[in-house]
Amino acid sequence: MSKIENILRIDASGRKTGSISRKLATHTVDHLAAKRAVKVSQRDLTESLPFVDEGWIGANFTPADQRSESQISKLAFSDSLVAEIKEADTLIIAMPVYNFGIPAALKAWIDLIARAGLSFKYTDTGPVGLMEGKRAIILMASGGTPMGSEIDYATPYLRHALKFIGITDVTFIAADGLGAGAEEKIEEALKAIESLD
Repeated sequence: MSKIENILRIDASGRKTGSISRKLATHTVDHLAAKRAVKVSQRDLTESLPFVDEGWIGANFTPADQRSESQISKLAFSDSLVAEIKEADTLIIAMPVYNFGIPAALKAWIDLIARAGLSFKYTDTGPVGLMEGKRAIILMASGGTPMGSEIDYATPYLRHALKFIGITDVTFIAADGLGAGAEEKIEEALKAIESLD
């Protein structure tokens, strides 16, 4: 019996309809599901994702066995986000580019899942990611920020953030320069998705 691939789909676009990054993510999920047995979980980061605040920071830096009930409660959502990643074999991240960088919701997610002792650990030689053996497929959509250009701060940041937690098998597929000729760019991205294993 073949192993079921656990896919965690993460959406960061503020647009529910007409979103190109969401369209690319759907196509990616459908493509992988046609090739193998998959179980898909979805996390829409635009739906009530909290920002890190003073209470969260205090709870996070309190040793786990010394946390109060309120601190445990404060970290519960973050714990669940980390658990989602642990359970996943593949992360599919739909990432629009806003003002040369990642959306605030995606940055908030990274802040919530970069947890010492859970997603990475400190060692004598520096931090080591604990989420090894997973892959990430990033679907980038951008109107005026070409991937890999000198104004692209989104893709190197996300690659580094994922590496920090141990995910180094990262594939980027972009529909960028979505001005004139947008349909052609989208079609190119869809074809690139169809080459994924």
